[in-house]
Amino acid sequence: MRLKIFSNYSPNFDPIKRRKTQIKFLIFHYTGMENESDAINKLTNFKSDVSCHYFIKNNGEIFIMVPDSYVAWHAGKSRWKHYKSLNKYSIGIEINNPGHNFNYKKFSKKQIQSLIMLSKILTKKYKINSKNILGHSDIAPERKKDPGEKFPWKELSKQGIGLWHSLSIQLLKKNREVKLDKISKKIFYNNLSKIGYRKKIIKNSTNRKFKNYIVKAFQRRFRQELVNGKLDKECLIISNNLAKKLA
Repeated sequence: MRLKIFSNYSPNFDPIKRRKTQIKFLIFHYTGMENESDAINKLTNFKSDVSCHYFIKNNGEIFIMVPDSYVAWHAGKSRWKHYKSLNKYSIGIEINNPGHNFNYKKFSKKQIQSLIMLSKILTKKYKINSKNILGHSDIAPERKKDPGEKFPWKELSKQGIGLWHSLSIQLLKKNREVKLDKISKKIFYNNLSKIGYRKKIIKNSTNRKFKNYIVKAFQRRFRQELVNGKLDKECLIISNNLAKKLA
């Protein structure tokens, strides 16, 4: 099936073109607004200072809002591995969904079908590694929750889109909410750093709060059944599996 992409351009982008080789990431977002028309209006309004490259409607239709060769304003203050300000290096895809503040719901089948087709085209065109397909909360855990725990990362990984673990549900459930000792916690955070999540080193209350955010971001991505910000053996096992895949 050929993918149809319609135009609805946003004025919110950097005017200088970037090189094709600069594009290394796909970043998925939800819109987080009550209705679709408001989300489109915001992303195309010059006063909003936000945009994306592609917008996926509830019915699966895709709008291009900023051409790939320009930097869209979708990631904001962000970090992954040694990359900062990921707008420069990424293509941002907004998927219409009210989000956590407005009765967060599952993404439609048509949205996910369109996202899979679009992602395959973009990853092939720009040679984007599957491990560099991320959610907004991965790169900005202190600020963002999207695309959230209802986003089908496992389903997408079967299509070669994004990273996922290879562990049985039985093993994971058996270790859910089993407490960790200090050494195991340290291993977990080291694994997060290997995966790409930012690691703070200042030992104070700010760092403790950041750790809660980053654990929740990890859970929204890889342990979606329980997002509580609390470390347990299940989280450790998943992080071990992912770190090995990236070794």
